Amino acid sequence: MSAPEPPKVKYAEKALKLDKAQLEFMKIIEEQNIARVTKLQRVRRNNLLTAGVLGVSVLGIYAYSMLSVQQEKFLDDFEEPKKVSN
Repeated sequence: MSAPEPPKVKYAEKALKLDKAQLEFMKIIEEQNIARVTKLQRVRRNNLLTAGVLGVSVLGIYAYSMLSVQQEKFLDDFEEPKKVSN
């Protein structure tokens, strides 16, 4: 036994025909949407570039400070005080 098939819907028969003004309005909205998307893509690219530059700067400063602290020798010459025995 097979399940009965659902009725097929014909959208073309019930679809409303769009007039010229509605089609022009749709084109205007599409153009505005494309402009908005390109602007958002540009902003996202700039944000990622800024985040990358800041991240590299922070890592560079951190690496430089670790390297400079590693080269300091002032504690190497430190001698324990001699114990005075009575």
